[in-house]
Amino acid sequence: MNEEAGNDLAPVLSRFLNEHLIRDRGLSHLTRSSYAHTFILLINYIYRSTKIRIDKMRLEDITSDRVLLFLDDLENTRHNSRRSRNLRLAAIRSFFRYVQLKIPGALEQASQIRALGPKKADVAVVDWLTLDEIKAILRLPDLRRPEGIRDRAMLSITYICGLRVSEILSLSLGDIEVGPKPTLRVLGKGRRARILPLGPESVQVLRAWLRVRPDVTYDHVFLNRQGLPLTRDGFADRLTKYATVAGKGNPGLAHKKVTPHVLRHSCAMHMLKSTHDIRKVALWLGHASIQSTEMYIHADPEEKLEILTSHAGLGIKAGKFASRSPDIMSMLQAARKPDDGSPQLGKLR
Repeated sequence: MNEEAGNDLAPVLSRFLNEHLIRDRGLSHLTRSSYAHTFILLINYIYRSTKIRIDKMRLEDITSDRVLLFLDDLENTRHNSRRSRNLRLAAIRSFFRYVQLKIPGALEQASQIRALGPKKADVAVVDWLTLDEIKAILRLPDLRRPEGIRDRAMLSITYICGLRVSEILSLSLGDIEVGPKPTLRVLGKGRRARILPLGPESVQVLRAWLRVRPDVTYDHVFLNRQGLPLTRDGFADRLTKYATVAGKGNPGLAHKKVTPHVLRHSCAMHMLKSTHDIRKVALWLGHASIQSTEMYIHADPEEKLEILTSHAGLGIKAGKFASRSPDIMSMLQAARKPDDGSPQLGKLR
């Protein structure tokens, strides 16, 4: 790309959306649609505030000051949340990372825009453990003792299935099936039940515990030494013990407060990073609304954008657009337009 061609906004935006996002980065068409909508909003805002004709708009017209004013407008006029604002900023910063690579003359402009930071999220970031930290804890129970076998099974199932402490402690013998089709029946908040498949490792630890579990009248799966249902405090005490020991050999873990709910958070984060599908995480955790699951999307803002738009679930199919459209708004609209009569993305707020 030569310097002169790069200063025209339409061609560079077109190449970014069509070639860079799809071909080079392998992002989804719905992600491209979200990026395109961000620039529709931004370009319309610059036109309203400066009266620069859209068909005459150039790359240098997108300044850091105008981007900041645009982000303020999203919050104050369109009443977007800070999360939505940050996602729009992530799309703009991603575009100017591409500009830095392709247009040396725009380096300073791109650097100023990329230096703009997101606002503090509305929802506090959750605490979670890395996979190595989880393994460090789970390897500690003494499998020569019944309580160690219990603890390995209890902590493993809580993490792997992403259970609340109330859910793991209320499990009854009738809720688990370790036969040919192993499953776990969980009764969550609002009396909402969900059935989770159990993998070989989960079946193994459960079978080991069931072989040494005391034969008592209570049908709770997990019992204390007296054969009574294990309590929240009992669960938390066991977890704290193992986390403290594991922290001695793991500096990162030593500075974390490991509570029973942190195991659930860790399951959610690992599943989210693996699948990039918040719907699957919501289904696994038993969330009534996908909005509850969005608290786990606390990675890099650009990764958030991909996660949130890769699986919109709205029956929207990606459209096609020419890589060099003479009309920038037509090109951007084409990036969002389905090609088979499917419903279009409406005006996002």
